[in-house]
Amino acid sequence: MTTPIESIAGLVIGAVESVSPDEIRILLELDAPQATALNTGTPAAFPRLNGYVLIPNEAGATVAYISWIGIERSPYPKRSGLKDFGLIDLPFPLRKMCVSPVGTLTSRRDRASKQTVYELSRGVAAFPSVGDQVLMPTPEQVEAIVGAKESDRRVRIGTSALASSAEIKVDPDKLFGRHLAVLGNTGSGKSCTVAGLLRWSLDAGAKAMSDAGRKGHPNARFIVLDPNGEYAKAFADRKDQLRLFRVPPVVGSERELDVPAWLWSGHEWTAVAYAQPGAQRPLLLRGIRELKSGHHEDVPREATIKRHLLVSSGRITAMLNMGSTAFAGAVGPRFDCARLLGGIGEDSAHFAASVDDPAMTLLQTLSATITEIVDSRRSGPTYFNDFLVSDLESARDAIAVVTDALPDIVGAAAAISEDAPVPFDVSLLAEHLDHLAAEQGGNFAAFISTLGLRIRSMLADQRLGSVIGKAPPTSFEEWLKSYIGDDGARNGPLAVVDLSLVPSEVVHVVVAVLARVIFESLQRYRRLHAEGLSLPTVLVLEEAHTFIRRGKDDDGPASSPNQLCREIFERIAREGRKFGLGLVLSSQRPSELSPTVLAQCNTFILHRIVNDSDQNLVARLVPDNVGGLLRDLPSLPSKQAILLGWATPIPVLVEIDELAKEHQPQSADPDFWDVWTGANKREVDWHQIAGHWTAPIEGDAQSMEPPTASTEGAVPMDNSSSPDLDDEIPF
Repeated sequence: MTTPIESIAGLVIGAVESVSPDEIRILLELDAPQATALNTGTPAAFPRLNGYVLIPNEAGATVAYISWIGIERSPYPKRSGLKDFGLIDLPFPLRKMCVSPVGTLTSRRDRASKQTVYELSRGVAAFPSVGDQVLMPTPEQVEAIVGAKESDRRVRIGTSALASSAEIKVDPDKLFGRHLAVLGNTGSGKSCTVAGLLRWSLDAGAKAMSDAGRKGHPNARFIVLDPNGEYAKAFADRKDQLRLFRVPPVVGSERELDVPAWLWSGHEWTAVAYAQPGAQRPLLLRGIRELKSGHHEDVPREATIKRHLLVSSGRITAMLNMGSTAFAGAVGPRFDCARLLGGIGEDSAHFAASVDDPAMTLLQTLSATITEIVDSRRSGPTYFNDFLVSDLESARDAIAVVTDALPDIVGAAAAISEDAPVPFDVSLLAEHLDHLAAEQGGNFAAFISTLGLRIRSMLADQRLGSVIGKAPPTSFEEWLKSYIGDDGARNGPLAVVDLSLVPSEVVHVVVAVLARVIFESLQRYRRLHAEGLSLPTVLVLEEAHTFIRRGKDDDGPASSPNQLCREIFERIAREGRKFGLGLVLSSQRPSELSPTVLAQCNTFILHRIVNDSDQNLVARLVPDNVGGLLRDLPSLPSKQAILLGWATPIPVLVEIDELAKEHQPQSADPDFWDVWTGANKREVDWHQIAGHWTAPIEGDAQSMEPPTASTEGAVPMDNSSSPDLDDEIPF
């Protein structure tokens, strides 16, 4: 029977030759295993780069991974008890290794099973000394080194090929709780790794529930923001667990992507409309506040009439600013001026019939005054003499007398913040801004016109209409249930948001709004629970470098959708853990990501990375002493990755478990050769594609038609083109 001392002696492979904080040099014994070690209980490959060795000391055993192996010419070793001392000292090839210390392995006796249990802790408790023996780890020790503590072994993600194919399991609390970055070049297996993490986590959760006698879905919340439409295929077999959101038209169980404009904050509206800080931004925020505050049935008719008259007054002012050629001289301008004033007179008489005194009397007087001005210049049924500056100023002053006496919208409805998620009709916003600008008078309307034009252009995209202005609007409560998950995740633990057809002009805002609302909802959840409980949620962002791109405009408020998107994800990276929101980033260009977001990721899964700048960035970000391990990044095959950070005791090379082909995201390389040679058929129906591309969205073509833009200061061609009260926006 082998004694413990003899067992340890049989594992010795060399001795420490030199020690430094980040590198230990080892001289291997002459009889140390050459390629396969048989002295560990089972055959094991040795020596191999990124393998592990143990250096026992008073704290347990220092764990080090092999970073260099070589042969150096040295004097022939003098072995005690052998006839080596009489040999001539000639250069002799000796095998040496360089290893990097990464942790400390300790052991304890389990009283229940009476077995030795090994546990690995980060950091080096005691550095070895020169001459200390170096041992090969046993299979049990290797499993403890590359695996996690028993309490952390919950979700299997793969095996370690260099550690006797030991299982690699992680704890979701550590993997998702402090943010995860999955980095690697295209084709290295990133998407499969992300899909696998979600699938394996849900499977492990379901098994744990089954073992405990509980039924139902895991009460998990995974929200995947998918800009390439890859993940719908990966979870197609889990329709009872999946909520798939897409740009209309949708089929089957798919749901229409609905990120309504009323859900956007004032900050987000400012960024997407590129509102300038001087005048456009305050006016835009005011317009949003008023639309959110005002409901048609809650606003007195006098307040709506006042808004209409203010617009008319603005048109008169614009005509005066154009000079006398706008209302005198040629026949056309004189007739246009008459139609503008005549329309105001007729509208005022119409308004008077719908209100009571004193507003009725004021409007009747206004109608008579303006009608008298028009009649004084009439020279025939359709001919008019020159209008004077005093005529237009008198009409404007008469309007001012009425508007000063009528109530304003501010006092008609309760004030509400522009950030409040209160539904309003987004198609009215541009027209409302025109009204507000006209109220200011002067050249203000001309300066604001570009803001309204940008908003109208955005609403004109038929793909966007149903996304930001679904009719009838979804209630805020139902929206939260759909996107974040119902109580107990009854509607499924997984939401995939397919962003592949969202217009590029607003995709950053859509992503930013989704991320912000998810984050703020979890903040309010914790605040409303006295115990400070959080609602664990995982937000997955594919192609993260597209949405969290580093830039020169890092300081100051967001002035563009790109900066807005980066700003919210930086906030989630800094604060999300406190409220139960974990972040999973997948990117092929880590050097283009925001340094703030990457610095907050505590766990990394690194696939093949070839670009020098990306490699250098990763080497600076990771907290562990893994310089040698990271040099493997350019040569890693597909499916293999380096796992390091908070979710694993020490950095480890993992062969990620393979997903079945039908469970893989739709991101495979195109089959050029098979298609070229006819092995794989590809039928093309461009008529079908063109029809799908250009077809109007059913039910939204009219409801989302933006108001027709009118040139500021333009005069209506006839009375029917003047604003009608029934068409006025509900203030």
